[in-house]
Amino acid sequence: MSLESDIEDLWHRYDDGDLSADAAGRQELDRLDAFLDALETGEVRAAEKRDGEWESNEWVKQGILLNFGLREIAGREYGDVTYHDVLPLRETGDLPERGTRNTPDGTVLRRGAYVGADCIMMSPSFVNIGAHVGDGTLVDSCDTVGSCAQIGADVKLGANTLIGGVLEPVEDAPVVVEDGASLGAGCRVTSGFVVGENSVVAENTLLTPRIPVYDLVEEEVVYGRLPPERRAFTRFVESSVGDHDLFEGGAYKPAVVAMDVEETTLEGVEREEALRE
Repeated sequence: MSLESDIEDLWHRYDDGDLSADAAGRQELDRLDAFLDALETGEVRAAEKRDGEWESNEWVKQGILLNFGLREIAGREYGDVTYHDVLPLRETGDLPERGTRNTPDGTVLRRGAYVGADCIMMSPSFVNIGAHVGDGTLVDSCDTVGSCAQIGADVKLGANTLIGGVLEPVEDAPVVVEDGASLGAGCRVTSGFVVGENSVVAENTLLTPRIPVYDLVEEEVVYGRLPPERRAFTRFVESSVGDHDLFEGGAYKPAVVAMDVEETTLEGVEREEALRE
């Protein structure tokens, strides 16, 4: 049987109430360990791009959920701290052979996270289970890459950036930041939003499907995605509640404005290759 069919079989047993953490034996846990290994090597991913659209792999998310449902909480050591979780942290001995480095103290990779070659992880930062971080990407200080998030190659996540996670419902697509994108410090990307490749996002921008993106290039308003090769920043537009008596002077809501990427903008986010030698 394939890994996918094994996970689907375990999921049906678990979902039907025929399998629990108490009943899970060595055979079931071995399959879950093999599944986590496949995530860490990039053999499987929580979402993939098909025919130009990002789609979640439902069975992969089921496998991640099984690793919570079929395991017991245990005390584990990280540095001088004992923490309690169902999963250990990911082993990082394979990182230097691929040119990837993580700095002390507090670069945390949870089991089942993939980090590519020539990446830089600054502390403190956290990459959750099911996340996929592509080659050459910078995860800066105080960044969180949530469960199942798909981060492309040569991406820059500025300091204090939050990439939201998603595990439920299992069919929902996770946050995606495509190749070559650069997110300024303090950005927030949530709820399955897709940042198009080679886009540059200004500091403290919130990207979520509930906030409209005013694309001045195509002259349209879009939701849930930032088109490729855009320069995006936050502005405020009039809100429909502005007519209420309590809002003297009007009320406004956040929006995102997207424009063509200018040469000066690209120069400002240019990669420093010396950091990756």
